[in-house]
Parts: sequence; structure tokens; C-alpha cells
Amino acid sequence: MNIDFPFHFNNLGLTATTDDDDHIRDMIEQLLFTNPGERVNRPDFGSGLLQLVFAPNSPELAATLQFTMQAALQRWLVDLIDVQALEVISEDSKLQVFVQYLVKRSGEQRTETFIQNSGL
Repeated sequence: MNIDFPFHFNNLGLTATTDDDDHIRDMIEQLLFTNPGERVNRPDFGSGLLQLVFAPNSPELAATLQFTMQAALQRWLVDLIDVQALEVISEDSKLQVFVQYLVKRSGEQRTETFIQNSGL
């Protein structure tokens, strides 16, 4: 079992755990929402998504994020997943990130959606 993200306790007062599929989703979420430089001993870990939260939302921003996220996923999670598709959609005041991937261990294909408000 893996520690669940975000860290919390279960109903027995123990550290909450999760299965492998949810843990992989959690790792993708952490990678997308971590700014490079935040992690000790991993200064280039992250996608830079949160650095652009207050930047003007545009198709160019979405394209830039798509490129940097694809590179980050391939670099940090290549042992666990094969990214099949990644799409970043800039819509009104939010960014939507769709990630379709194949879990290498099980061969299962999964699709996840992450949403980040990009401005006020």
C-alpha cells in the first residue's frame, strides 16, 4: 500500500493509504502542481503550472504548459506510465489538463482531468 495524498489519517487514526492506481494519479497531480525549485534535492521537479496562475490566460499559455508538462511527465514518471495524450485547454479563467496514460505495471489505460484557476 502507498501513503495517500494529500496526507491524512484514516478513520482508525492511522496514516491513510491508497492503491497503486490512485497513487499514480496522486504522483501526476503532485508533479503538475509543484513549482520547479520547491523540492529539496530535486530543483527541476515540477511542471511550472502554478507559476502561471496569475498570467493572462491564452492559447499560447496552454500550448507552453502542454509542452512543459509532457516533458516533466516523461522525465519523472517514465518508469510507471506511458503518456498517450496530454491536452491543456485554456477556457475563461481556468486551465484544464487532460492526461491519458497507460499504467505499465497493469497495462490499464486511464484518463485523468486536473483543473486550475488561472487568474482572478
